[in-house]
Amino acid sequence: MAEYRVGRYDYPGQLPGLDDELLPSIRETLLRGDYVLGAAVDRFEHAFASYLGARDAVGVNSGTDALILALHALGIGPGDEVITVANTFHASAQAVVRVGATPVLADCGPGDYLIDLEQAEAAITDRTRAVLVVHLFGQSVDMAAVHALAKRHDLLVLEDCAQAIGAYSGGVRVGTTSDAGCWSFAPSKNLAAAGDAGAISLGGADADRLAAVLRRLRHFGQDKQNEHRVVGFNSRLDTLQALVLGHKLPQLDEWTARRVAVAAEYRERLAGLPVSFQDGAGTGEHVYHLFQLRTERRDELLAHLREAGVDAVVRYPHPIHLQEAFAFLGHRRGDFPVAEDLAGTTLCLPLFPSMTADQVSLVCDGVREFFAR
Repeated sequence: MAEYRVGRYDYPGQLPGLDDELLPSIRETLLRGDYVLGAAVDRFEHAFASYLGARDAVGVNSGTDALILALHALGIGPGDEVITVANTFHASAQAVVRVGATPVLADCGPGDYLIDLEQAEAAITDRTRAVLVVHLFGQSVDMAAVHALAKRHDLLVLEDCAQAIGAYSGGVRVGTTSDAGCWSFAPSKNLAAAGDAGAISLGGADADRLAAVLRRLRHFGQDKQNEHRVVGFNSRLDTLQALVLGHKLPQLDEWTARRVAVAAEYRERLAGLPVSFQDGAGTGEHVYHLFQLRTERRDELLAHLREAGVDAVVRYPHPIHLQEAFAFLGHRRGDFPVAEDLAGTTLCLPLFPSMTADQVSLVCDGVREFFAR
């Protein structure tokens, strides 16, 4: 089916003021040649840090690079272990491997789908340096509990915030209370660039030093042109992407409120069916990057919805420990049963801020029709 009655994204809906505001700024930048670490990057970094309530934010090339550079800046490398969750996107564990450290996996909770902190604590060894939590699908991990665990074992804390921009945990936004918060602005995200982009937010006591280290690392390890103090990376937030992100950021809370409203309608209208949803979120603790529906008849329902013109999709059909790339970790099927079950029973219903009432009804009617057959 080439087109869907309810698509997965609405890119035009993310660009209010395109002709009057954003395109003239892009044209001016193209003509001026302010392409690399231009003024728009600095403006966006300040605006993003202010939005979060963070001490600083450093723009980088992607969410994956945000994780890699943050781990590197915190001194994590060969011989170290970093605990993270088996139910996540590939990049969470990939970044740990890319700095030479070893990802140690924990299962997730069957209700909230987030890292099981009891299992995480049980996995700590004398080589463990950090815990990397993932605010998956837009729902925040209990950061107070994470910090308590880290304090007990003298660990660093990193947050993969790629899917949870604007979410709160314990009354403060995620990515502001840890050693580093790592963000993706890929085109599918709630705050989306027009390509790859990412950032690292800093809120701890060492934020100023880490910000300087990260700005050096992202720019070939140099503070001044041709004066390379360390072996760095080429991972700079593109100026044009910073313009796009800065243009969209003021709309984000309004878009989030709409996502929350659509999610609430899904929950209400699909109540009573043999399905379940991600649970455990308090007010402001879920920004619904993805709306996950769980059913034992996942594949049949997915086929039905797509035939009906609804662009539902399965995210993460294979947990980290069953991916070929991580076979070296030595895990087998059955090691993380909750993550494995979620991989086989969850699908994402379309959810974007500009969804119409008719589109929401088409999705809900499609689900109800399937279970009525």
